[in-house]
Amino acid sequence: MEKTILVCGYGPGISNAVARRFGKEGFRVALAARNAEQVAAGVKALEAEGIRAAGFPTDLGDPNAARALVGKVREALGPITVLEWNAYSGDAGDLLTADLPAIRAVLDIAVTNLVVTVQAALPDLKQQKDAAVLVINGGFGYFTDEINANGAKWNAMGLSMANAAKHKLVGLLSAKLKPEGIYVGEAMVLGMVKGTAFDSGNATLDPNDVAGKLWDLYRARAGVMFEIG
Repeated sequence: MEKTILVCGYGPGISNAVARRFGKEGFRVALAARNAEQVAAGVKALEAEGIRAAGFPTDLGDPNAARALVGKVREALGPITVLEWNAYSGDAGDLLTADLPAIRAVLDIAVTNLVVTVQAALPDLKQQKDAAVLVINGGFGYFTDEINANGAKWNAMGLSMANAAKHKLVGLLSAKLKPEGIYVGEAMVLGMVKGTAFDSGNATLDPNDVAGKLWDLYRARAGVMFEIG
């Protein structure tokens, strides 16, 4: 049976590496992100490597667009076997001055619309062998005094809040979906990733290493999270 991975929040770092890794393992690949040019370039690069791919420019901050995305992917590439979520927002850096729409946006894209997309994909996931929801997260979501201080100092308060909520969501989804045979896993990235917008030349993490570990986690289907960085 052919399998499809839907990569949400596609970019040049981890999601690109995940798309390539799963594509090399025989998956059809759907790329979704707001930047249409970036999505188109990603599809072209995957196709050049012999991977069947399609692009779906989508504002994943819009719940209606996120819900509709699943149907578009299903129609173009078949039922979804794996949903990978790496969409996030860096807005609301200072929660004391951020306006309400910005605060809502960081939570919507990290948590609310992940739930919306899982709900839309659930009929596919229940029917697909080896179905999974794979979430990319960051260490700002951890609860320590040092991490909280850095999140406030570096104007990453919104992201920190959203990451913490997303981390909890992963655990809840895992508990709920495991009896259905659907695996839920999380990559907790604790360092800077090479080739991303955040890389100023000092990044130490290779996105291919993250993708490789995520593939191993997916295949083993044991444990909910791994840390890297």
